[in-house]
Amino acid sequence: MKKISILSLHLGYGGIEKCVTTLANILCTRYEVEIATCYRLYDKPAFFLDKRVKIRYLNGDLKPNHEAIRKAKKSKNIWNLFKEYCFGLKVLYYRKKTMVQYIKQTDADVIISTRDIFNYWLSGYGKDNVLKIGWEHNHFHDNYRYANNVSKSAKNLDYFILVSSELQKFYAKELRNSHCMCVYIPNALESLPENVSSLKEKRLITVGRLAPEKGYLDLLKVYRKVLKKYPDWTLDIVGEGSEREAIEESIHKYGLEDKVTLHGFLGKEDIDILLHQSSIYLMTSFTESFGIVLIEAMSHGLPCVAFSSAEGAREIIHSGENGFLIKNRNIDAMALKIEDLIRNQKERIEIGKQAREIAGKYTSDVVGEEWFTLIEESDIYE
Repeated sequence: MKKISILSLHLGYGGIEKCVTTLANILCTRYEVEIATCYRLYDKPAFFLDKRVKIRYLNGDLKPNHEAIRKAKKSKNIWNLFKEYCFGLKVLYYRKKTMVQYIKQTDADVIISTRDIFNYWLSGYGKDNVLKIGWEHNHFHDNYRYANNVSKSAKNLDYFILVSSELQKFYAKELRNSHCMCVYIPNALESLPENVSSLKEKRLITVGRLAPEKGYLDLLKVYRKVLKKYPDWTLDIVGEGSEREAIEESIHKYGLEDKVTLHGFLGKEDIDILLHQSSIYLMTSFTESFGIVLIEAMSHGLPCVAFSSAEGAREIIHSGENGFLIKNRNIDAMALKIEDLIRNQKERIEIGKQAREIAGKYTSDVVGEEWFTLIEESDIYE
C-alpha cells in the first residue's frame, strides 16, 4: 500500500484546512495517509478527519503569536513587542527546521504540499523517488508578484494541482518550460444531501471566514436594500475571523440585530441544517479561488447569487442557469436580483434544481477518481 503524506500549516479553521481534511478522507480509502502539520492550534482538527488518517504534529505546542504581536503593538509596549517578535522568529525557524527534517526522513511514496513555502522545501529536500505534488488553493487576483512566486515554488515539482481551470491554464503557461505538469482537479464536496431545501423559508445565508476579502461589509449593504422591500427576510452569516468586530459594529450601526445572525464557526452538520432551512445563498467575496461553499449550497438546491469578482464563482455558476453572477460588484444589481428571486419562488426552484445537478459533479467519489488516477498513473514508480 502506498503512503501519502500531506504537508499542512495547521488543522484549524480555514478553507485550505477543510480541503486538506476532505482530501485525506478520500485518499485513506486506498492508501496509508499521514498529515504532517506545523502547528497544533486546537486539541483536535477543526474538521472531521477519518480515524485511518494519522496526524504528525511537528512542533508540539509551539505556535504563531500573531495575536500577541498585535496586542503589543496596540499597547505600544516596546519591550513586549521586541520579545514577541523574537518569539515569532523562533516559531518560523522551527517551522522550517521540523518540516524540512520531516520531508527528508519520511517514508512516504507521495508528498502533497499545500503552501508555496512547502513547495520550495519539498523541491529542495524531497527524495528522488518520491512523487512531489503541489496544490494551490489561492487565486492571485492580479497580484502577479504572488503568482510569480508560486510559479517559482512549483517548477521543480512533478505535478501542480490547481482548483480551477482558469488557474490551470495560467500556471501551465507560466511553467511550460519546467519539469512540472499543471493539472486541474476541483475541490471535493464531502457528501450530497439526500433531500434539498423547500426554498420556502424567508432566509438568506452565507458561509465563510470573516475576513476583508470575503466582502461581508458589502453584503450588509446589499441586505439593507433588500430589507426595505422584504423586511421579513433574515440573513444568517456562518463563520469566524478577524473582521467579526467590524461586522458586528455595522450590524449595530444599521439596527440589524434582530435580522442578522452571526453564528460563528459551525460544524458540517449544523451548516447543513442551516442550508436546508435557507432559500438563497449569497457570496460577496472580492476573490475566491474555487468556492466550495457554493457547491455545498448548491447541493441543497439553493440558487446562488455572487459577485463576479469571486473567480471561483465564475468557475461554478453559469449565470441565469444555476445561479447568478453580478458584475462590477454592483450592490444595487445584487439587491435587485435577490429581490427577483424572493418574488418568484418558481424561479428559485428551477435555478436550485440546476444547481443541485452541478453539485453532483463535485462529489468525493468523482473528484477522488481524478486524484487516484494521477497517483496511480504517474511514471515516477516505473
